[in-house]
Amino acid sequence: METPDGPWSWVVLVAAMITHALTLGFPSCIGVFYTELQNSFQASNTETSWFPSIVLAVLHAGGPLCSIMVERFGCRVSVMVGGLLCGIGMVTSSFSQTIIHLYLSAGIIGGLGLCFSFQAAVTVLGYYFVKRRTLANAIASTGASIGMALWPIASQHLSQIMGWRGSFMIFGGVLLNCCVCGAIMRPVKALPATPNKDGSSPKANGVNNGVQEMEHAKGIKRYIAFDLLLHHRRYQIYTIGVTWMVFGFVLPLFYLVPYATSSGIDESTAALLLALIGFINIFARPVAGLVSQKQIFSGKLIYLFSGAVIVNGLSNLVCVSFMSFTGLIVYCILYGISMSVIGSLLFQVLMDTVGMKRFPGAFGLFTILESVTILIGPPLAGWMVDIAGQYNPVFYFTCIAVTSSGLFMCLSSLILDRKEGKSKNNLGNQNDTAGTAERQNIIYRPPIKQEDFVI
Repeated sequence: METPDGPWSWVVLVAAMITHALTLGFPSCIGVFYTELQNSFQASNTETSWFPSIVLAVLHAGGPLCSIMVERFGCRVSVMVGGLLCGIGMVTSSFSQTIIHLYLSAGIIGGLGLCFSFQAAVTVLGYYFVKRRTLANAIASTGASIGMALWPIASQHLSQIMGWRGSFMIFGGVLLNCCVCGAIMRPVKALPATPNKDGSSPKANGVNNGVQEMEHAKGIKRYIAFDLLLHHRRYQIYTIGVTWMVFGFVLPLFYLVPYATSSGIDESTAALLLALIGFINIFARPVAGLVSQKQIFSGKLIYLFSGAVIVNGLSNLVCVSFMSFTGLIVYCILYGISMSVIGSLLFQVLMDTVGMKRFPGAFGLFTILESVTILIGPPLAGWMVDIAGQYNPVFYFTCIAVTSSGLFMCLSSLILDRKEGKSKNNLGNQNDTAGTAERQNIIYRPPIKQEDFVI
């Protein structure tokens, strides 16, 4: 078994980064095939939008099932099984005769494979890295940026040569490389247990293929942390905020290319806009990870995250206000930089909020709730396009949903911090008052003499 923060940790980090590139990068290329899929199946915008919606929803909703896989078989097996499902789903989808077949093959089977590979790769970093966990998460997330930069370019090239069916078959082979990445993720030793506050030593947890058993977690709590959602205020704020954010956050990745082509921009040039967002993320995500480790952000990452969400939401106004290639480039720069901060902090804020012991269960419920709005968002946007006959309403909706979620997380966290600060001050004042009273109650009593006794 390997040790945390050891030399092999950096090899695992590279494998996780490649896994991010393959799994999270793939959905960004669906927008390139959007019009072709719509024409191939003679589908409406609403029907076509269900495909990327299902892919992303399953990718997120499979979290609890992935947690069970990780605990029973380890991160290595989970990532490899995910790669196999991705390959099967994508190759099968290339033979789809109806859009329903596409939903089932690439949508559900492929999406579940993406889920297993991605979420197991996220979890394993939490055990391989302790001292540099924030930096490791930021570096790994650059893999998604690399994927976002390369998948659209490769997809545009393959689409012109082989069409979407041949492209999806090749994608199945490419995604099988997740199996190679998973094989690198060796089991990791558990850290020595730290004593409790009362001096007693906690029971050491066993390790199964690099996954530590969660203490005080039984049954469903281990995989879906409903107790945290009911009683943990910060987890409530963060989960509700992010769930609402993704309602619109992912829409530009699907509709930017159709929006650009409808404005008279060449399709190959429009695909470069997605690649631009990916290239910006490659360099901005590590910088965001380094900046977030500064002392000034200690215990305040939620505010940095919320600020990036607000900027990301407002950037959509640039997209609809300046309908030109230059305006779209400015939009991609703003969207890409803010997206980099969001991507580098998304899981780190969750880890800091609940701790690694509860992270798998918190992550499972977190992703399920995300999947609901992700599943609804793209079809709702497609319905808007069908009704309005243009793509502008999609970006207005994205602006409202994302910006409001950022404001909610920022203001709610600020109110909670002030409330907790007042409680600590009041407790400190009570302790000071009690200490003074105790000192005042100490009365000098002279020694008792024998003559003081009356018989």
